[in-house]
Parts: sequence; structure tokens; C-alpha cells
Amino acid sequence: MILKRATKVLLTSLMVCLFALPASAHFQMLYTPESALNKGGNLDFKLVFTHPFEAGHTMTMGQPESLYVVHKGNKTDLIKEINPIIWTSLTNSGKAYNLKYRLKGMGDYVFCFVPSPYFEAQEDAYIQQMTKVIVNVAGIPTDWDSEMGLPAEIVPLDKPYALWTGNVFRGIVKSEGKSVPYAEIEVEYLNHEPIMNENKFAKEAHVEAPQDAFVTMTIKADEKGCFTFGIPRSGWWGFAALGVGPKTTHQDKELSQDAIIWVQARDMK
Repeated sequence: MILKRATKVLLTSLMVCLFALPASAHFQMLYTPESALNKGGNLDFKLVFTHPFEAGHTMTMGQPESLYVVHKGNKTDLIKEINPIIWTSLTNSGKAYNLKYRLKGMGDYVFCFVPSPYFEAQEDAYIQQMTKVIVNVAGIPTDWDSEMGLPAEIVPLDKPYALWTGNVFRGIVKSEGKSVPYAEIEVEYLNHEPIMNENKFAKEAHVEAPQDAFVTMTIKADEKGCFTFGIPRSGWWGFAALGVGPKTTHQDKELSQDAIIWVQARDMK
């Protein structure tokens, strides 16, 4: 019987604890510094597969399957616009990608990224994390709550770019457009600042976790696939709904198709 990825992650975490090493989750990043802009202009994105809370091991990415942006219902393919880079974490370096994109006009820009499946040897399984980031210009809402049609997707119920620290973020986990009851969702904070011009994480952490359970937090969706999370600190937060995509195998191995969304919170000053 094939184990679900969540069970494998738990078993792996338990073994890791025996060696007194911290546990953290895989997260596909589609990072740009600011998600709420007053005017258009050039954006710089880093596409990195890593462990964001601890700026841990950077996984070497293969050739991505798709990358596009949706603005006012119009879809633009961006896959030919990416360039390979080497991203450096606190423990290693790995292949990642860079994207430069110019925002033209007000409204929401929904960036959707589908990487190729990544083989995780420790789990003897593949991981494919379908990732969304929403950038807004001038506060005009257009596409932020629209479904993008990804096989695995988190549809936000709150604007991901308009969150004060202390607000809640809500979303619906979907698989091929259908809600996923009781989906398991991992949550991590981007704890080390990405240094954009050097393609690496800063060594200094924003916070220190008192225990491993605070590094990768786990929440569950309700019977309608909805979840709620209170944002305790400003910055970027990643949400990963595990194994909700329709495909379960790749090259005769188990495949976990995860849905990822990143949201940004700000302090009220």
C-alpha cells in the first residue's frame, strides 16, 4: 500500500529528531519583495525550491513545466522569460530561476508556476508544487479571487497582498476545481531575507523557533476545504496543501501534487 506523503513526512521528521536536527518542509518559492505597489514597473522574481524558515537545503530544480500571469482575465505565458541561476542557502547551493516582468496597468497580477516533479530520495517519491503569488498595482482588485484552473490550487478568500499583521488569511483548497475536505496544509514563515542581487538568503533570521513544531506548522481545512490562519508577524507566509492534485504517480514512483500560495503581511504603523 502506497503511503501518503504526509505520513512519509511525519516518519521522516521523527527519524530526523533522533539525530537532533531541525525539521522543515519543502516550499516552492516564487518570490518578489513587494506584493502591493502604488504604480507599475519592473518586478524581479526568484524561483527557488527550498526550506524557507531555516533557509535550509536548496533543491536543484529541473526545467519548469509552465509559468504564466493572469491580469484582468488575460493570460500571458512567461516560461520563455526565465533564466537559470544558482541560489545559495545557509547549507548549500542549487539551481533555481530568475524572472523579470514589467507591470503595465492597475489591478491584480496572478503569477502561476508549475515546476517539474522533484525526486526526494529520503521519501522515495516525487514532489510537484503548483505555486501562486498575487501582486497588485494601485489597490484596484481584479483577479485575486479568481480560480486559475491549476490541477492543485489554493483560492484565496482574503486579498493576499492586503493583510495587516494580526489579520487572518483564509483560502479554499481545490483539486481540478473541486474543494478538498480536510486537506492538510503546512505553513512556513520566510524567516531569512532573500538578497536579490546576490541570489542568496541572509544569514540573520527574523525569529527563532522555540521547538520544531513552530518551524513547519500544520493546519487542516474543514469539510468544505476552507482554512483560516492568523498572521502573527509581518512578512511572507507560505501555505502548502499536501497531495491534493489528481496525479499520484510519476515514473513509477509516488507523486505528491501540492498547492502553494504565498501571502504578505505588513505591520500597522
